[in-house]
Amino acid sequence: MHKLVALMPMRHSSERIKGKNYRSFGDGRPLFQHMLDVLVSTDGIDQVVINTDSPVVMEICQRDYPQVIVLERPEHLRAGTTPMNNVLMHDVSIVDSEFYLQTHSTNPLLSAETLKRAVDTFFEHYPINDSLFSVTRLQTRLWDQLARAINHNPAILLRTQDLPPIFNENSCLYIFEKRTLLERQNRIGNRPFMLEMDPFEAQDIDEEINFHVAEAIFRSTRMKG
Repeated sequence: MHKLVALMPMRHSSERIKGKNYRSFGDGRPLFQHMLDVLVSTDGIDQVVINTDSPVVMEICQRDYPQVIVLERPEHLRAGTTPMNNVLMHDVSIVDSEFYLQTHSTNPLLSAETLKRAVDTFFEHYPINDSLFSVTRLQTRLWDQLARAINHNPAILLRTQDLPPIFNENSCLYIFEKRTLLERQNRIGNRPFMLEMDPFEAQDIDEEINFHVAEAIFRSTRMKG
């Protein structure tokens, strides 16, 4: 039984960006390799697991990452509408561990330093906090669909930097106990720790514009000189 296993599920097809996970990004590596290289080099992670139905991803992993466990995604979990928790439940039933870290291939700017900080922070706060997820801070005036103020009083025009912060679950990383996932069918437990991240690192690639923005940030911050 492992102590901490990293899970990175990914599908072969992508509705909004064709071949997103294995498309060349930044320095020429396929998108998913940026996050995978961080995972395999992070101290404290005992095993890395890829769940995929992509023959391209499988071939690259088998050739270049023999230390990574590759699970072929079952047919019934391949639809784009499949809840992520169902995929995770499948993975933890095969690769046993006390704790799991889950991230996505679509967060290529997530640094090794932030990932290690997440792992260290989780174990420093466990069991007071039974899970951890990453967030980005929002300090802006928010309104609902009926034009009602959510986080501010329109009659008192505070500077945005003086507004109480709201935190966005950015989906970059989660750390959780196996029993939390099995009992709650959720990555987030009863007493989660919110790990604040630099918004530059929290770029998630969902649309074509996200790909170009993330790549521009990568080239300006990671390829200097």
